[in-house]
Amino acid sequence: MKRRAMLKGLTTILLIAAAHRRGLAADPAQTPRRTVEELQRDWKSLLAEGADVVLTTEPLQRSDEGWRKLLTHMQYRVMREAGTEGTFTSPLNDEKRPGVFACAGCRLPLFTSEMKFDSGTGWPSFFTTIPGVFGTKRDFMLILPRTEYHCIKCGSHHGHVFKDGPPPTGLRYCNNGVALRFIPKSRTA
Repeated sequence: MKRRAMLKGLTTILLIAAAHRRGLAADPAQTPRRTVEELQRDWKSLLAEGADVVLTTEPLQRSDEGWRKLLTHMQYRVMREAGTEGTFTSPLNDEKRPGVFACAGCRLPLFTSEMKFDSGTGWPSFFTTIPGVFGTKRDFMLILPRTEYHCIKCGSHHGHVFKDGPPPTGLRYCNNGVALRFIPKSRTA
């Protein structure tokens, strides 16, 4: 099992490095038209009226059994055991409609569609977040240190943040699609 995880990790690193070399992670055409501060401040403008989200970051307590009942097997593996979904398997990787991406575990809004970009890595990627929604920690699972980020409300693992993203932040929040729920701005979209 550890060997398989190590091979998946090495493959991930190679895919990311290849995307970075091709310049997909820093496509100037994907640079936002508004400042990061504006995107973070005005994120609710992309939230559908009456959307089923929570707006407090007060920690959520749920038993392991409760998580198993709420999440699919893959969601549980990713969000509660810090696993990784396969590359190019999430339909959210290609999601382009206006809207908000919320935590699949607790419904806390995390990103907007304006914060998303195509990194070419096979996972939904974002160059910034809604302020105050993530905690971070160092992760040494692939020997080299990485920065893992997790939902501040429910503690669910979402992915890792890298310093190879596009301007203006230079960051790439590489998120597992199964850890997200997309809420389109328009109910008819």
